[in-house]
Amino acid sequence: MALLVLGIVLFLGIHLTRIVAPGFRDAMVAKLGEQRWKGLYSLASFAALVVLVYGYANAPIIDLYYPPVWTAHLTLTLMLLAMIVLVASLLPAGHIAARTKHPMVLSVKIWAFAHLLANGDLRSVLLFGSFLAWGVVVRISLKRRERAGELRPRPFVSARYDLLAIVIGAIVWGLFIARLHALLIGVPPIVT
Repeated sequence: MALLVLGIVLFLGIHLTRIVAPGFRDAMVAKLGEQRWKGLYSLASFAALVVLVYGYANAPIIDLYYPPVWTAHLTLTLMLLAMIVLVASLLPAGHIAARTKHPMVLSVKIWAFAHLLANGDLRSVLLFGSFLAWGVVVRISLKRRERAGELRPRPFVSARYDLLAIVIGAIVWGLFIARLHALLIGVPPIVT
């Protein structure tokens, strides 16, 4: 369990750098250059992710609560929404990206909440609860930065990107249900 907690702290800590140490990124970019900083940041993120995944996989399963069966259905539905919003974050802004303002963060929050509904063991509560809390903190920070004029909202480009986000998101969601979740995570999302 300690390795899981370490992985969570490292991974989310790296992704909270701008919030907890606002000038650190700029100082590192000035010192290393943009590309080297991005490379170092990516390497550190990947290493922390490896620790997190290994820690989760090897943490004991201690049940805290037993989710009702219907929450599995709600989780599947919420994950469709999370996938669509995630894809929208990667495309030029359609209505989804423009209205949600920070679709990547929203996607993580939906993913985390959905998985808290379906998993009642301690390791899952730690993992998904931490990511949900991270998403809330980041969204508050982004809203403050927008008010301060540090960030500008993504301008709407075209509604066709919404259609693309829905189609691609639904395909990815279907692939995760059919095979990818079991292959990558080791647990099928639908147990028959």
